[in-house]
Amino acid sequence: MKSARSTNAEDYQRVARPVAAMPKDFPSGHHIAPHSHERGQLIYATTGVMRVTTEHGTWVVPPQRALWIPPGIAHEIRMSGAVAMRTLYIAADTAAALPAGCQVIEVSDLLRALILAAMEEPVDYAAGSRGEAVAQLLLHELRGVAVVPLHLPLPQDARLQAVCRLVLERLSDNTDIETLARTAGMSSRSLARLFQRETGLGFQAWRQQARLAEALAQLSSGKAVALVARDLGYASPAAFTAMFRRSLGTTPGQYFSKARP
Repeated sequence: MKSARSTNAEDYQRVARPVAAMPKDFPSGHHIAPHSHERGQLIYATTGVMRVTTEHGTWVVPPQRALWIPPGIAHEIRMSGAVAMRTLYIAADTAAALPAGCQVIEVSDLLRALILAAMEEPVDYAAGSRGEAVAQLLLHELRGVAVVPLHLPLPQDARLQAVCRLVLERLSDNTDIETLARTAGMSSRSLARLFQRETGLGFQAWRQQARLAEALAQLSSGKAVALVARDLGYASPAAFTAMFRRSLGTTPGQYFSKARP
């Protein structure tokens, strides 16, 4: 009979293997306070949506996606829907070959199978064992995965931060950039230029990304597409679905159907 696997992240930071796998489940609404790890972290959820925030922005992690977090990056996580999180902790020297910043990545059928297989192997797997083979293939797959644009970057300028907070509090509101600029004591041209420089996105693209993030969280809880579209200010479910398809390459129904195990 297998012994219970630890769900304490600290128990995985100094194991003598490059990859250590930890399964842990969370209820909807659970919040993990800001923290960091010695190891890099790949977080994947077989169900539910995670929102991971660092000082540089927020990443939305729905099923079929995972988030890579390099070693030492402080982050917090909020759960939308019940989340079955499956985490790979990757040793810092091994993580040096992976991206230097946080990234949402595609989870192929093979990568998903490898992540789940790693959960079944001993944490201290033996040299030459199946566990070592799974770990090595995981690292190989991670070096070539596709990045998904589910990052909501946050500006550093205090005036822009105030605008972002206002938008996030009222995602259904289509207030124009001129009005928002006046609330920040700026011209619309200055706001647009500074927003692009600090976030890498135009203001309208940023607002759409914020709406997509909220849509994924709501849809994952089973909320109807029509209600999500209305709550986020879209003129019709068709308009919302068109935005979703442009962003993620499929419709909401198809996306969450594929995400189910």
